[in-house]
This record gives sequence, C-alpha cells and structure tokens, in this order.
Amino acid sequence: MINEEIRDKEIRLIGADGEQLGIVSAAEAQKLADQKNLDLVKIAPQAKPPVCKIMDYGKHKFELAKREKENRKNQKVSNVKEVRLTPNIDDHDFNTKLNQAIKFLKSGDKVKVSVRFRGREITHSSLGKDLLVRFRDNVQEVGMSDKDIKMEGRNMAMVLSPKKA
Repeated sequence: MINEEIRDKEIRLIGADGEQLGIVSAAEAQKLADQKNLDLVKIAPQAKPPVCKIMDYGKHKFELAKREKENRKNQKVSNVKEVRLTPNIDDHDFNTKLNQAIKFLKSGDKVKVSVRFRGREITHSSLGKDLLVRFRDNVQEVGMSDKDIKMEGRNMAMVLSPKKA
C-alpha cells in the first residue's frame, strides 16, 4: 500500500534516510512525504502499529526488479539427459554411452540411464539391473546415484546427478 491507500489511524514512521520518526498519524506522515516529494509506503502491515517508510516508490520497484533479474541470471537450470541401453549391449557400445553420460555429468546435467526390454528380454531383468550397477560404478568419479534402480513398465531406470566439486 502506498500514499492515500494507507487507512490506519496511527503508524510507525521511518524516514527516507532510515531514522525512526516515531508513531504519528497517517495524515501527518503523508504530509511529511509530500513535503519531500516522496511516497509513503507500508512495509510491515501486520505490525502493531503498522510500519511505513518514506521513499521513492518508483525507484524502489526498479531496484527490486533489477535484483530479481540478477538472481534469475545467476540461477543454474539443470536439464535431465537420457542415455538408453539394451540388456545385450556390447562393450564398445556400452563405453560410448558411458562417455556420453560422463560428458553430460561434467557439464552439470542430470542423466537418466534406462534399459529398454523388448519382447522376451523382460524375463531377464537381472541382466538390466547388473548393467545399470556396472554403469553406476563406472561414473563414480563424476556422478552419484540420485534415484535407485527402478522398473517402469518395460524400462528399468536410474537417475545420476553430478558430484559437487
């Protein structure tokens, strides 16, 4: 709430430079703000009495938007990349997929490793589990297991996340 929107009888007033001006009526506080060509802004409405501050509201909104934009810029967005394997994968193909996953983990992305079972391969789900355990052991230096190995329909999957340096 700013300026005339403040309907309280008494408020605790803080000056433009941060000093306490005490408890005054809202009308008197508004007069003080108008004399300095600034706005009266309610900063703590739940306090008894409510706390208001004399400030330039437009500048305050600009600073908040600028700070929020800076925080968004510094935020790291983590993607989930997927590496798919089959239960009867050959060693060279396994190493290629492993190197790909290590590259993803080093760049800061999470990796979902899944083994897809086709046809009767589902009866040998222990092969898929052994494959995922071997995969997890090979990426131990750069990543760690986020979610354990879990069966999802005809797929068996786990999620790896990068280790913090």
